[in-house]
Amino acid sequence: MKNPLDSAGLDAAIENVHRAGMPGLFAQVRDGDQVWRGAAGVADVTTGRPVTADMRHRVGSITKTFTAAAVLQQVESGRIGLDTPIGRYLPQLVPGERGDTITVRMLLNHTSGLAEYLPHAYPSLKAFPALAETGPESLEDHRFTHFRATDLIGLGVTAPAVGAPGTTPGLYSNTNYLLLGLLLEQVTGTTAEHCITRDVIERAGLRHTGFPATPYVDGPHSRLYEAWFGMIDPPRDHSVHDMSWVGPSASLISTVTDLNRFYGKLMAGEIVGPSTLAQMQRTVPVVSQEGKVIDYGLGLHPMRDPGKETFWGHGGTVWGGGALAMIRADGRRRLAVAVNLQRWNGLDSSGRPRPHPIDDALATLFRVAMYG
Repeated sequence: MKNPLDSAGLDAAIENVHRAGMPGLFAQVRDGDQVWRGAAGVADVTTGRPVTADMRHRVGSITKTFTAAAVLQQVESGRIGLDTPIGRYLPQLVPGERGDTITVRMLLNHTSGLAEYLPHAYPSLKAFPALAETGPESLEDHRFTHFRATDLIGLGVTAPAVGAPGTTPGLYSNTNYLLLGLLLEQVTGTTAEHCITRDVIERAGLRHTGFPATPYVDGPHSRLYEAWFGMIDPPRDHSVHDMSWVGPSASLISTVTDLNRFYGKLMAGEIVGPSTLAQMQRTVPVVSQEGKVIDYGLGLHPMRDPGKETFWGHGGTVWGGGALAMIRADGRRRLAVAVNLQRWNGLDSSGRPRPHPIDDALATLFRVAMYG
């Protein structure tokens, strides 16, 4: 058997992430019929309640793969054209020349040139922290604020373009996926959340995955601790938060078991057809939110070590929480992991995150999980 699961190694690796400073994390690794599930640390630093591997969790931008799959199902049905300009569907949101030039594909792979709305949200909507202008208290102030997607999209569309449509490298932007959510609403006559639930979540047979109806996480879950690069000390729980600030871009709640099942179904051609999956895996260079150039497809991106096998998937962060899901190209080896602390790195004098022991410990966990 090639690279069988190393249960003892995985147990040690996940514990080392906790020892490096992560309050709690949990994961599932699969290889064919072999399954390892593990958890380390606490879900609540005050009570000491432990994390467990079956907890529900905010999975952030992993939501983008679900949204992309729903859009591509509509492409398969002929209701959406992958290379049709978005202005054909939503002219009021992306008017003029850009609406005539930016295609659905460009939204999916972040080459639209539309800016990320988050840096503009504080001065325009008095929400979210901008390091140059305010402190992280804005997170607390807007814990229960409900935003309209059209307002957030407007910030991204009216901000200076970050590039000409279709040019690379693209820039990762949540504005793109909020537009895709409204595109789904336009062509299906229902909300994006309902469409994704019906056509993707239920189709994949996911029992513990869904969009939040309230600022709360239903079911067993961890508190989510936001450190904001050391500016919130001790880190503050943000597991209760209105997720309308990201909507179908990053608001999904799931479990590590459901994430592994979803990516398995996707790679098997059971969510979208094989030719559409091949489109999802056609990548272009995109600048990530961390400022790194990555390869990005249509709601998927590859992750690999040089000379080793390629994994496909997505990562995600929200206030206080993070998750990563990846699957080997042959569909056998899968990893899904969730953590309950975010922005644990302090910043150096130039404003860049300093290395932290958690970074190395997580990298080791990923290597043991993916390659044995």
